[in-house]
Amino acid sequence: MAQGSASGQYVLGIDLGTTSVKAVLLETKTNRLTDSQTRQTKADISSDTGIQAKEQDAGRIVDALNECIAALPKYRLQEVIRIGVSGQMHGVVFWKAGKGCNWLRTGECHMFQPIDVSPLITWQDGRCTREFLSSLPLPDSHLSLATGFGCTTVFWYLKHRPDFLTPFTAAGTIQDYVVTMLCGQERPMMSVQNAASWGYFNTKANEWNEEILRKAGFPVRLLPRVVESGSIAGETSSEWHGVPVHTPVGVALGDCQCSVYSCMVEKTDAVLNISTSAQLTFALPPAFQPPQRPDPSSPLSYFPYFDGCYLAVAASLNGGNVLATFVGMLTEWIRELGLDINSSSIYTQSIQAALNQHSTDLLISPTIFGERHAPDHLGSASSISAANVSLGHMIRALCRGIVQNLLSMLPPCRLHESGVQRIMGSGNALSRNEVLKQEVEKAFPLPVVYGKDFDSAVGVAMILSDRI
Repeated sequence: MAQGSASGQYVLGIDLGTTSVKAVLLETKTNRLTDSQTRQTKADISSDTGIQAKEQDAGRIVDALNECIAALPKYRLQEVIRIGVSGQMHGVVFWKAGKGCNWLRTGECHMFQPIDVSPLITWQDGRCTREFLSSLPLPDSHLSLATGFGCTTVFWYLKHRPDFLTPFTAAGTIQDYVVTMLCGQERPMMSVQNAASWGYFNTKANEWNEEILRKAGFPVRLLPRVVESGSIAGETSSEWHGVPVHTPVGVALGDCQCSVYSCMVEKTDAVLNISTSAQLTFALPPAFQPPQRPDPSSPLSYFPYFDGCYLAVAASLNGGNVLATFVGMLTEWIRELGLDINSSSIYTQSIQAALNQHSTDLLISPTIFGERHAPDHLGSASSISAANVSLGHMIRALCRGIVQNLLSMLPPCRLHESGVQRIMGSGNALSRNEVLKQEVEKAFPLPVVYGKDFDSAVGVAMILSDRI
């Protein structure tokens, strides 16, 4: 096909991740992925609220998004008929309703830039201690509270820095913010998926625990209006990098659910995703209903999916970020010794060392970030001997530990009892790490399949395409 002419209509799928932004174009007639762009956000910023805080610059995330969209073929962007947006769940960003951005003209295209927007407090935020969480009112929900959840973060600000919240009149996940700006809406809408990830949301009644929150002094004015996952939030209020004005935009969705949607071919599949964090997931039958009350000690959560169904999810905070931390540690040690080797080279050579080390008796529990159900259960190493302290042993044991930690949360017997027949492997950390793949295949007594483009941007595009 000659450039300048389009073969059909397209859905633009966007994922706003922890470390990168991705945008894809999916042709609606064939469900064929035609184009893909990814940009690193480099959005992490320091916070004056303590070392446990994890914040990102919303402006840098939007800059990466604009770069991704601008790099897609304009002649195809002009044929986009729907936009789907997914992103990191749990986190929260604040802005002034109706005043969250400026639209600018650059050349022949329009784009938006955030104004008066807070940092994004991410899902990795650790400022809410166990003691603080125990002081909060119990939610009317089947999901437990945890640090990094939108509502618990608001409670933290109410207690420790109430003036921070005063200027803001709207809040949402970063993906909710983007949808709100694209549609030029006064106030954000939020999907059931993202609302459930914030805490204090009842998925059976599809409503916030407003009375519980109001009694605790929570600023309920900040809560978005919740709509069904997969529904349309509005239309673009302006042309955007060639995407026509009045293009329907789906309500923002959770990255976990969209990633699962992109790769769960059969209902008997389970999805193993290892990216920054890690998840092991399978779909529950339509008749399933979650328990009335949360069990904070349970490693298994039930996330709302689509059309009233749920996913059983073992969501670990420890995935590719563990390996990244280890490589960062090695890089720092090498620099302290007066040498200079870039971290990318260290990562590659570390994986090769582990590939040459086919087994190890070194045991590493890699939960250096804790877990939501066990925040005080941190990492450890045991069975250390003079024979197993090489780099190959270390990386092999780390990779095995990441997989075994997930299996401790969702054992293979539970998968078998639920009728799971196959594991679909996904995620950047898994796709680029042959050692992790080997450990996955050793651990699961089920076939493991790779090779499909498993990601949230593709998943959200598929969802919007399937609902046209």
